[in-house]
Amino acid sequence: MGRLFLVDLEGRAYRCRFCLSDLALADDVLSRVSYRVNITLGRQEERMMLSGMHTVEDIFCCSCGQYLGWKYVTVHEKSQKYKEGKFVLERWRIVDEVTEEFNLDTRPSSNFEKLV
Repeated sequence: MGRLFLVDLEGRAYRCRFCLSDLALADDVLSRVSYRVNITLGRQEERMMLSGMHTVEDIFCCSCGQYLGWKYVTVHEKSQKYKEGKFVLERWRIVDEVTEEFNLDTRPSSNFEKLV
């Protein structure tokens, strides 16, 4: 499969909660992420969501393989066109800062306080 090269981002970044790999700069996030690093995409599938039917690809951390969210590939309603090409990172699967108390030898628990 080849070597894995992770990209380190400069500035405040959202990170994978499980392995702390950088995913996106916090300053680049408006309502949806448009630029991201260190992820892999799943295959395209049609999915019924709260805002209607969409073609999406799941997002996974390329370092640890954890599910992080999804990418909107195609939307079927004109009012939702602004979502096309955008990435959604689920809040409980990412962190925006690492504290000194955080032990890198263990995985964070589900009640970790530094959520975005």
